[in-house]
Amino acid sequence: MKKILPLMSVLFAACTGGPTTSLETGEWQGKLLREDGNHIVFNFEVRQKNDSLSWVIKNGEEKIEVTDILLNGDSILVHMPVFESSFKLIKHGTNKLIGTWTKAGSAGFIDMPFEAVSGTKERFSTKQKAGNNISGKWSVKFFRADGSPRPAIAEFVQKDNDLSGTFITPTGDYRYLKGVVDGDSLKLSTFDGSHAYFFKAYINSDNSIGKGFYYSGATSTEPWEAVKNDTASLPDVAAMYLKEGEEKLDFSFPDLDGKRVAITDERFKNKVVIVQIMGSWCPNCMDETAFLSTFYKKNKDRGVEIVALAYEYYEDFNLAANSVKKFQKRFDVQYPMLVTGVTVSDTLRTEKTLPQLTKIKSFPSTIFIGKNGKVARIHAGFEGPGTGKRHEALKKEFEETVEGLLKQ
Repeated sequence: MKKILPLMSVLFAACTGGPTTSLETGEWQGKLLREDGNHIVFNFEVRQKNDSLSWVIKNGEEKIEVTDILLNGDSILVHMPVFESSFKLIKHGTNKLIGTWTKAGSAGFIDMPFEAVSGTKERFSTKQKAGNNISGKWSVKFFRADGSPRPAIAEFVQKDNDLSGTFITPTGDYRYLKGVVDGDSLKLSTFDGSHAYFFKAYINSDNSIGKGFYYSGATSTEPWEAVKNDTASLPDVAAMYLKEGEEKLDFSFPDLDGKRVAITDERFKNKVVIVQIMGSWCPNCMDETAFLSTFYKKNKDRGVEIVALAYEYYEDFNLAANSVKKFQKRFDVQYPMLVTGVTVSDTLRTEKTLPQLTKIKSFPSTIFIGKNGKVARIHAGFEGPGTGKRHEALKKEFEETVEGLLKQ
Protein backbone atom coordinates (compact mmCIF):
# COMPACT_ATOMS: atom_id res chain seq x y z
CA MET A 1 0.00 0.00 0.00
CA LYS A 2 2.89 2.41 0.59
CA LYS A 3 3.51 2.50 -3.17
CA ILE A 4 -0.09 2.42 -4.41
CA LEU A 5 -1.22 5.94 -3.45
CA PRO A 6 1.70 7.75 -5.15
CA LEU A 7 1.24 5.53 -8.22
CA MET A 8 -2.48 6.39 -8.36
CA SER A 9 -1.55 10.07 -8.23
CA VAL A 10 0.77 9.68 -11.21
CA LEU A 11 -1.88 7.83 -13.23
CA PHE A 12 -4.56 10.40 -12.43
CA ALA A 13 -2.23 13.29 -13.18
CA ALA A 14 -1.22 11.78 -16.52
CA CYS A 15 -4.86 11.53 -17.60
CA THR A 16 -6.15 14.79 -16.18
CA GLY A 17 -7.54 17.14 -18.74
CA GLY A 18 -10.26 18.80 -16.67
CA PRO A 19 -13.58 17.35 -15.50
CA THR A 20 -15.74 15.72 -18.15
CA THR A 21 -18.85 16.44 -16.05
CA SER A 22 -19.04 19.18 -13.46
CA LEU A 23 -19.84 18.72 -9.79
CA GLU A 24 -22.54 20.79 -8.20
CA THR A 25 -20.93 23.58 -6.26
CA GLY A 26 -22.08 24.56 -2.79
CA GLU A 27 -22.87 22.54 0.32
CA TRP A 28 -22.37 18.76 0.53
CA GLN A 29 -22.84 16.18 3.26
CA GLY A 30 -20.27 13.38 3.48
CA LYS A 31 -20.52 10.07 5.33
CA LEU A 32 -17.77 7.67 6.31
CA LEU A 33 -19.64 4.37 6.46
CA ARG A 34 -19.14 2.03 9.41
CA GLU A 35 -20.39 -1.55 9.31
CA ASP A 36 -22.33 -1.01 12.56
CA GLY A 37 -24.35 1.80 10.94
CA ASN A 38 -22.94 4.57 13.14
CA HIS A 39 -21.66 6.59 10.22
CA ILE A 40 -19.31 9.54 10.68
CA VAL A 41 -20.95 12.57 9.09
CA PHE A 42 -19.29 15.84 8.08
CA ASN A 43 -19.97 18.85 5.86
CA PHE A 44 -17.95 20.31 3.04
CA GLU A 45 -18.33 22.89 0.33
CA VAL A 46 -17.41 22.20 -3.29
CA ARG A 47 -15.88 25.09 -5.20
CA GLN A 48 -15.04 25.08 -8.88
CA LYS A 49 -13.28 27.73 -10.96
CA ASN A 50 -12.67 26.80 -14.57
CA ASP A 51 -11.05 23.34 -14.33
CA SER A 52 -9.88 23.85 -10.74
CA LEU A 53 -11.86 21.97 -8.08
CA SER A 54 -11.51 22.44 -4.31
CA TRP A 55 -13.24 21.37 -1.10
CA VAL A 56 -13.66 23.26 2.15
CA ILE A 57 -14.31 20.83 5.02
CA LYS A 58 -16.24 22.41 7.89
CA ASN A 59 -16.05 21.49 11.58
CA GLY A 60 -17.78 24.37 13.32
CA GLU A 61 -15.32 27.27 13.34
CA GLU A 62 -12.65 25.22 11.56
CA LYS A 63 -12.41 25.41 7.76
CA ILE A 64 -9.99 23.04 6.00
CA GLU A 65 -9.27 23.90 2.37
CA VAL A 66 -8.43 20.93 0.15
CA THR A 67 -6.88 21.83 -3.21
CA ASP A 68 -4.92 18.70 -4.19
CA ILE A 69 -7.71 17.16 -6.27
CA LEU A 70 -7.02 15.16 -9.43
CA LEU A 71 -9.72 14.43 -12.00
CA ASN A 72 -9.94 11.80 -14.72
CA GLY A 73 -13.34 11.57 -16.35
CA ASP A 74 -15.77 10.60 -13.59
CA SER A 75 -12.98 9.60 -11.20
CA ILE A 76 -11.65 11.91 -8.51
CA LEU A 77 -8.60 11.51 -6.27
CA VAL A 78 -8.61 13.86 -3.27
CA HIS A 79 -5.44 14.21 -1.19
CA MET A 80 -6.03 15.71 2.26
CA PRO A 81 -3.54 18.37 3.36
CA VAL A 82 -1.07 17.64 6.19
CA PHE A 83 -2.01 13.99 6.83
CA GLU A 84 -1.40 10.78 4.82
CA SER A 85 -5.06 10.60 3.91
CA SER A 86 -7.01 10.54 0.62
CA PHE A 87 -10.33 9.82 -1.09
CA LYS A 88 -10.70 7.79 -4.28
CA LEU A 89 -14.17 8.59 -5.66
CA ILE A 90 -16.53 8.08 -8.58
CA LYS A 91 -19.03 10.74 -9.60
CA HIS A 92 -22.65 9.62 -10.00
CA GLY A 93 -24.13 12.46 -11.99
CA THR A 94 -23.19 15.86 -10.63
CA ASN A 95 -24.64 15.52 -7.14
CA LYS A 96 -23.30 12.27 -5.68
CA LEU A 97 -19.89 10.77 -4.89
CA ILE A 98 -19.17 7.17 -3.90
CA GLY A 99 -15.80 5.68 -3.06
CA THR A 100 -13.22 5.03 -0.36
CA TRP A 101 -11.30 7.05 2.21
CA THR A 102 -7.78 5.74 2.88
CA LYS A 103 -5.67 6.77 5.86
CA ALA A 104 -2.18 5.73 6.92
CA GLY A 105 -1.85 4.12 10.33
CA SER A 106 0.87 2.54 12.44
CA ALA A 107 -0.19 -0.92 11.21
CA GLY A 108 -0.61 0.08 7.55
CA PHE A 109 -3.38 1.74 5.57
CA ILE A 110 -7.02 1.74 6.70
CA ASP A 111 -9.93 1.99 4.24
CA MET A 112 -13.50 3.17 4.90
CA PRO A 113 -16.38 3.35 2.39
CA PHE A 114 -17.52 6.91 1.71
CA GLU A 115 -20.45 8.60 0.06
CA ALA A 116 -21.53 12.23 -0.31
CA VAL A 117 -24.53 14.11 -1.68
CA SER A 118 -24.90 17.75 -2.65
CA GLY A 119 -27.52 20.22 -1.48
CA THR A 120 -27.40 19.17 2.18
CA LYS A 121 -26.12 21.91 4.45
CA GLU A 122 -27.11 20.27 7.74
CA ARG A 123 -24.85 17.83 9.55
CA PHE A 124 -27.60 16.05 11.44
CA SER A 125 -31.34 16.52 11.06
CA THR A 126 -33.47 17.40 14.10
CA LYS A 127 -37.11 16.50 14.76
CA GLN A 128 -37.67 18.05 18.19
CA LYS A 129 -36.74 21.14 20.13
CA ALA A 130 -33.86 20.66 22.55
CA GLY A 131 -35.20 19.45 25.88
CA ASN A 132 -32.17 20.75 27.83
CA ASN A 133 -29.30 23.15 27.47
CA ILE A 134 -25.97 21.43 28.14
CA SER A 135 -23.65 24.41 27.67
CA GLY A 136 -20.74 24.39 30.11
CA LYS A 137 -18.09 22.13 31.55
CA TRP A 138 -18.58 18.41 32.12
CA SER A 139 -16.64 15.66 33.86
CA VAL A 140 -16.54 12.71 31.44
CA LYS A 141 -15.69 9.03 31.71
CA PHE A 142 -14.93 6.96 28.62
CA PHE A 143 -14.83 3.21 29.17
CA ARG A 144 -12.22 0.98 27.57
CA ALA A 145 -12.97 -2.51 26.27
CA ASP A 146 -11.99 -4.00 29.64
CA GLY A 147 -14.43 -1.68 31.43
CA SER A 148 -11.79 0.57 32.98
CA PRO A 149 -12.56 4.31 32.83
CA ARG A 150 -10.40 7.00 31.29
CA PRO A 151 -11.10 10.59 32.30
CA ALA A 152 -11.90 13.58 30.11
CA ILE A 153 -13.51 16.98 30.26
CA ALA A 154 -16.18 18.15 27.83
CA GLU A 155 -16.84 21.78 27.05
CA PHE A 156 -20.11 22.38 25.16
CA VAL A 157 -21.76 25.45 23.67
CA GLN A 158 -25.45 25.05 22.80
CA LYS A 159 -27.80 27.50 21.11
CA ASP A 160 -31.27 26.07 20.52
CA ASN A 161 -30.62 22.79 18.65
CA ASP A 162 -27.10 23.76 17.58
CA LEU A 163 -24.22 22.17 19.54
CA SER A 164 -20.45 22.59 19.37
CA GLY A 165 -17.50 21.92 21.65
CA THR A 166 -14.80 19.37 22.31
CA PHE A 167 -13.52 16.66 24.66
CA ILE A 168 -10.23 17.25 26.48
CA THR A 169 -8.07 14.37 27.75
CA PRO A 170 -4.79 14.38 29.72
CA THR A 171 -2.88 14.18 26.41
CA GLY A 172 -4.82 16.67 24.26
CA ASP A 173 -8.23 17.44 22.83
CA TYR A 174 -10.54 16.05 20.14
CA ARG A 175 -10.46 19.38 18.29
CA TYR A 176 -13.56 20.97 16.73
CA LEU A 177 -16.80 19.00 17.17
CA LYS A 178 -20.07 20.06 15.57
CA GLY A 179 -23.58 18.67 15.99
CA VAL A 180 -27.05 18.98 17.43
CA VAL A 181 -29.28 18.42 20.43
CA ASP A 182 -32.46 16.72 19.24
CA GLY A 183 -35.02 16.37 22.03
CA ASP A 184 -33.19 14.36 24.69
CA SER A 185 -30.27 13.20 22.53
CA LEU A 186 -27.01 14.70 21.27
CA LYS A 187 -24.87 14.03 18.23
CA LEU A 188 -21.40 15.43 17.49
CA SER A 189 -18.85 14.63 14.81
CA THR A 190 -15.61 15.80 13.23
CA PHE A 191 -13.39 14.96 10.28
CA ASP A 192 -10.04 16.62 9.56
CA GLY A 193 -8.21 14.01 7.51
CA SER A 194 -6.96 12.13 10.58
CA HIS A 195 -9.69 12.38 13.23
CA ALA A 196 -12.93 10.71 12.13
CA TYR A 197 -15.18 10.78 15.20
CA PHE A 198 -18.88 10.49 16.02
CA PHE A 199 -20.34 10.93 19.51
CA LYS A 200 -23.91 10.30 20.58
CA ALA A 201 -25.66 10.14 23.96
CA TYR A 202 -28.91 10.70 25.88
CA ILE A 203 -29.34 13.83 27.95
CA ASN A 204 -30.90 12.88 31.27
CA SER A 205 -31.02 16.46 32.58
CA ASP A 206 -29.09 19.74 32.49
CA ASN A 207 -26.55 18.01 34.76
CA SER A 208 -26.40 14.41 33.53
CA ILE A 209 -25.56 12.67 30.23
CA GLY A 210 -25.69 8.90 29.85
CA LYS A 211 -25.85 5.96 27.44
CA GLY A 212 -23.17 7.61 25.35
CA PHE A 213 -21.07 6.01 22.62
CA TYR A 214 -17.90 7.31 20.98
CA TYR A 215 -17.18 5.94 17.50
CA SER A 216 -13.70 6.40 16.02
CA GLY A 217 -12.66 5.34 12.53
CA ALA A 218 -13.91 2.12 11.02
CA THR A 219 -14.43 -0.04 14.11
CA SER A 220 -13.52 1.55 17.46
CA THR A 221 -16.35 2.09 19.96
CA GLU A 222 -16.29 3.29 23.59
CA PRO A 223 -19.21 3.96 25.94
CA TRP A 224 -19.18 7.27 27.80
CA GLU A 225 -21.10 9.26 30.41
CA ALA A 226 -20.83 12.74 31.91
CA VAL A 227 -21.93 14.93 34.81
CA LYS A 228 -21.94 18.73 34.89
CA ASN A 229 -18.95 19.98 36.87
CA ASP A 230 -17.65 23.54 36.58
CA THR A 231 -14.51 22.63 38.55
CA ALA A 232 -13.63 19.41 36.68
CA SER A 233 -9.90 18.71 36.32
CA LEU A 234 -7.72 16.00 34.78
CA PRO A 235 -4.99 13.81 36.32
CA ASP A 236 -1.43 14.40 35.13
CA VAL A 237 -1.03 10.89 33.71
CA ALA A 238 0.98 12.04 30.66
CA ALA A 239 3.74 13.71 32.66
CA MET A 240 7.33 13.23 31.52
CA TYR A 241 10.45 14.05 33.53
CA LEU A 242 14.23 14.14 33.39
CA LYS A 243 15.75 11.03 34.88
CA GLU A 244 17.61 11.39 38.14
CA GLY A 245 21.06 12.89 37.60
CA GLU A 246 20.21 14.31 34.17
CA GLU A 247 20.08 18.03 33.35
CA LYS A 248 20.47 18.30 29.58
CA LEU A 249 19.25 16.58 26.42
CA ASP A 250 21.71 15.11 23.94
CA PHE A 251 20.40 14.29 20.46
CA SER A 252 21.36 14.49 16.79
CA PHE A 253 19.01 13.65 13.90
CA PRO A 254 18.74 14.49 10.18
CA ASP A 255 16.54 17.37 9.03
CA LEU A 256 14.16 17.01 6.09
CA ASP A 257 17.05 17.40 3.64
CA GLY A 258 19.14 14.78 5.40
CA LYS A 259 21.51 17.26 7.08
CA ARG A 260 22.46 16.32 10.64
CA VAL A 261 21.31 18.72 13.37
CA ALA A 262 22.37 18.37 17.02
CA ILE A 263 21.16 20.16 20.13
CA THR A 264 24.83 21.02 20.76
CA ASP A 265 25.08 22.97 17.47
CA GLU A 266 26.17 26.61 17.60
CA ARG A 267 22.70 27.89 16.60
CA PHE A 268 21.25 26.67 19.93
CA LYS A 269 24.00 27.91 22.27
CA ASN A 270 23.07 30.63 24.79
CA LYS A 271 19.48 30.64 23.54
CA VAL A 272 16.12 29.57 24.89
CA VAL A 273 15.30 26.36 22.99
CA ILE A 274 11.88 24.76 22.63
CA VAL A 275 11.95 21.08 21.65
CA GLN A 276 8.70 19.91 20.04
CA ILE A 277 8.03 16.17 20.23
CA MET A 278 5.54 15.50 17.44
CA GLY A 279 4.36 13.36 14.54
CA SER A 280 2.78 14.30 11.22
CA TRP A 281 -0.06 11.85 11.94
CA CYS A 282 -1.09 13.78 15.09
CA PRO A 283 -3.92 16.38 14.84
CA ASN A 284 -2.98 18.08 18.11
CA CYS A 285 0.56 18.37 16.72
CA MET A 286 -0.97 20.22 13.79
CA ASP A 287 -2.51 22.77 16.16
CA GLU A 288 0.73 23.11 18.10
CA THR A 289 2.81 23.48 14.93
CA ALA A 290 0.53 26.29 13.72
CA PHE A 291 1.09 28.10 17.05
CA LEU A 292 4.85 27.44 17.22
CA SER A 293 5.46 28.51 13.64
CA THR A 294 3.84 31.89 14.27
CA PHE A 295 5.58 32.25 17.64
CA TYR A 296 9.00 31.50 16.13
CA LYS A 297 8.66 34.11 13.40
CA LYS A 298 7.89 36.75 16.01
CA ASN A 299 10.60 35.73 18.48
CA LYS A 300 13.51 34.15 16.61
CA ASP A 301 15.49 37.40 16.71
CA ARG A 302 15.13 37.58 20.51
CA GLY A 303 17.29 34.54 21.22
CA VAL A 304 14.62 31.85 20.82
CA GLU A 305 15.06 28.63 18.83
CA ILE A 306 12.63 25.77 18.17
CA VAL A 307 13.44 22.29 16.93
CA ALA A 308 10.90 19.54 16.17
CA LEU A 309 11.58 15.83 16.64
CA ALA A 310 9.27 13.72 14.47
CA TYR A 311 8.20 10.17 15.33
CA GLU A 312 6.50 8.83 12.22
CA TYR A 313 4.77 5.67 11.01
CA TYR A 314 7.82 4.76 8.92
CA GLU A 315 11.45 3.98 9.77
CA ASP A 316 12.38 4.76 6.17
CA PHE A 317 13.80 8.29 6.10
CA ASN A 318 12.33 9.34 2.75
CA LEU A 319 8.80 8.21 3.62
CA ALA A 320 8.95 9.85 7.03
CA ALA A 321 10.47 13.08 5.69
CA ASN A 322 7.82 13.36 2.97
CA SER A 323 5.09 13.15 5.61
CA VAL A 324 6.68 15.85 7.76
CA LYS A 325 7.21 18.10 4.73
CA LYS A 326 3.42 18.47 4.50
CA PHE A 327 3.47 20.03 7.96
CA GLN A 328 6.42 22.20 7.05
CA LYS A 329 4.71 23.52 3.92
CA ARG A 330 1.22 23.92 5.38
CA PHE A 331 2.36 25.99 8.37
CA ASP A 332 5.40 27.67 6.77
CA VAL A 333 7.66 26.18 9.45
CA GLN A 334 11.03 27.95 9.49
CA TYR A 335 12.60 26.09 12.40
CA PRO A 336 14.33 22.72 11.82
CA MET A 337 12.15 19.61 11.77
CA LEU A 338 14.16 16.45 12.40
CA VAL A 339 13.33 12.83 11.60
CA THR A 340 14.18 10.56 14.53
CA GLY A 341 14.05 7.37 12.46
CA VAL A 342 12.10 5.71 15.28
CA THR A 343 8.41 4.93 14.78
CA VAL A 344 5.72 6.17 17.12
CA SER A 345 4.70 2.56 17.80
CA ASP A 346 8.20 1.55 18.97
CA THR A 347 7.93 0.76 22.69
CA LEU A 348 11.57 1.86 23.10
CA ARG A 349 11.13 5.17 21.25
CA THR A 350 12.24 7.22 24.28
CA GLU A 351 15.24 5.06 25.12
CA LYS A 352 16.42 5.15 21.48
CA THR A 353 16.08 8.91 21.01
CA LEU A 354 15.94 10.80 24.33
CA PRO A 355 17.29 8.43 27.00
CA GLN A 356 17.65 11.32 29.47
CA LEU A 357 13.84 11.34 29.87
CA THR A 358 11.19 9.09 31.32
CA LYS A 359 8.81 7.65 28.73
CA ILE A 360 7.18 9.89 26.13
CA LYS A 361 3.47 9.41 26.77
CA SER A 362 1.90 12.28 24.83
CA PHE A 363 2.13 13.69 21.32
CA PRO A 364 2.81 16.54 21.22
CA SER A 365 5.03 17.24 24.21
CA THR A 366 7.10 20.38 24.65
CA ILE A 367 10.48 20.74 26.36
CA PHE A 368 11.78 24.18 27.39
CA ILE A 369 15.56 24.56 27.63
CA GLY A 370 17.21 27.58 29.26
CA LYS A 371 20.15 29.57 27.90
CA ASN A 372 22.44 27.43 30.09
CA GLY A 373 21.42 24.35 28.09
CA LYS A 374 19.53 22.78 30.98
CA VAL A 375 15.94 21.51 30.77
CA ALA A 376 13.75 24.00 32.63
CA ARG A 377 10.24 22.64 32.04
CA ILE A 378 8.38 19.85 30.27
CA HIS A 379 4.75 20.14 29.19
CA ALA A 380 2.79 17.14 27.90
CA GLY A 381 -0.09 17.54 25.44
CA PHE A 382 -1.53 20.60 23.72
CA GLU A 383 -4.98 22.10 24.11
CA GLY A 384 -5.81 23.50 20.69
CA PRO A 385 -8.04 26.37 19.57
CA GLY A 386 -11.10 24.13 19.74
CA THR A 387 -10.85 24.31 23.56
CA GLY A 388 -11.45 28.08 23.63
CA LYS A 389 -10.37 29.64 26.95
CA ARG A 390 -8.14 26.68 27.79
CA HIS A 391 -6.18 27.32 24.59
CA GLU A 392 -5.78 30.99 25.44
CA ALA A 393 -4.55 30.08 28.92
CA LEU A 394 -2.04 27.60 27.45
CA LYS A 395 -0.65 30.24 25.08
CA LYS A 396 -0.29 32.72 27.93
CA GLU A 397 1.52 30.18 30.10
CA PHE A 398 3.80 29.23 27.18
CA GLU A 399 4.74 32.86 26.52
CA GLU A 400 5.35 33.54 30.21
CA THR A 401 7.67 30.52 30.41
CA VAL A 402 9.73 31.73 27.46
CA GLU A 403 9.87 35.31 28.79
CA GLY A 404 11.08 34.03 32.15
CA LEU A 405 13.86 32.00 30.52
CA LEU A 406 14.94 34.91 28.31
CA LYS A 407 15.46 37.04 31.42
CA GLN A 408 17.73 34.49 33.11
